[in-house]
Amino acid sequence: MPYGQRVPESRSTLPSTQSQRWLARLALLAVLAAAVLMVASAGYTGLFLVVTGLIGASALLVGMFWFLARRGIIRWVGLVLAACAIAFLIYSYARSDVTWVALATLGLLALALLAARVALTVGHQHWMPETTVTKASRPFIVMNPRSGGGKVVKFDLAAKAEALGAEVALLDGPGYVDVAALVRAAVADGADLLGVAGGDGTQALVAGIAAEHDLPFLVISAGTRNHFALDLGLDRNDPSGCVEALRDGVEVKVDLGMIGDRPFVNNASFGAYAQIVQSPEYRDNKEGTILSMLPDLLTDDGAALSVRVGDTTVSGRQAILVSNNPYGSGRLIDLGRRNRLDQGVLGVVAGRLATAGSAIGMLRRANGKSVRMLTGTRVVIESDAAEIPVGIDGEALSIPTPVVCTIRPRALRVRLPRDRPGVPPPKTRIEWDRLWRVAFGGSVDPARTG
Repeated sequence: MPYGQRVPESRSTLPSTQSQRWLARLALLAVLAAAVLMVASAGYTGLFLVVTGLIGASALLVGMFWFLARRGIIRWVGLVLAACAIAFLIYSYARSDVTWVALATLGLLALALLAARVALTVGHQHWMPETTVTKASRPFIVMNPRSGGGKVVKFDLAAKAEALGAEVALLDGPGYVDVAALVRAAVADGADLLGVAGGDGTQALVAGIAAEHDLPFLVISAGTRNHFALDLGLDRNDPSGCVEALRDGVEVKVDLGMIGDRPFVNNASFGAYAQIVQSPEYRDNKEGTILSMLPDLLTDDGAALSVRVGDTTVSGRQAILVSNNPYGSGRLIDLGRRNRLDQGVLGVVAGRLATAGSAIGMLRRANGKSVRMLTGTRVVIESDAAEIPVGIDGEALSIPTPVVCTIRPRALRVRLPRDRPGVPPPKTRIEWDRLWRVAFGGSVDPARTG
């Protein structure tokens, strides 16, 4: 795959079927009908509601940006503006007494979105191939009783794992425990499966050792956020279900990100977020720390970052996120989870937020002045500073520049319980220019999801 590309998309297209063409036409017709209904039924009132809706939404976004990115009176002006925008929208629509028109219009728009999504969707395998495996004879699992607010104790995970034949090492101190040394000793003693009940940082550390020795790796969602477990389709609310993989499991092969010789399962963050993670107050008060530090970080004119992916270089960024496989579908608003973990590429999001306009731009599109989204197998982050803060799966570090990130395709064998929530199929991204082409006989790209 060439370097410097956007989120991977299929190189092949499929001819649209007759049903897809009619559904695309239905979607376009429903949008037109919604617009005609609004104007014809409510007259100037309908146009007024459209305009006020756009004004109110813009004021809300500007107000929230000021609240997050500014200090002093401007921050509170932003909060008041956002609150007034919400009140303005509610009052405008309630006073106009066009409830039935609004409901009918929303119904037509919902029909349009549904028809458009179906018209642009083609069958494709969204989940990674699974293989049936035999039970491990000597599983070794590291458990952190303090992780995730005490989930290990709350769900009695140690006893459940031991009942299924696992050796459990509890990281309950006293003092520092060298997890890597502990796990390597278990491997030398004959462990044939490694697992972790803890945060993503510990997951990544043990995952690297499992990949190094080609051993299956068991993820138990006992951390606080469990992003890796989420993208593996595991239950984040009940980690005891993850332990069932020791009894009846399947295996998938996933990629492993590397920053130098250190593995990561989720992402490595540079710049604004990494500086927040470095703060001593972050672990105890995440939201308060972010709210306190964000204004300075967004307006900081200090050491800027640049990222190089193949022949593409993006400079002057405040924040860079390098992920083990790309997040989302190509728009920043779609970020949150990864559809697959075996695509063999790193995802890169490089952003700069200086104004409310740039914030809105980041939500609307993938590539522009505010944000760039790229993929590649090797990513180099450079800075005029000799050392920069880095957050690796939520763990705070400082690393000399330049920083090199790579990916090890399908290097990690992950053991999953057969019975698990799973990962929902990615939703097809609705793009109206594509919908127009399909409506009049164009082809369908099977990879555009989000």
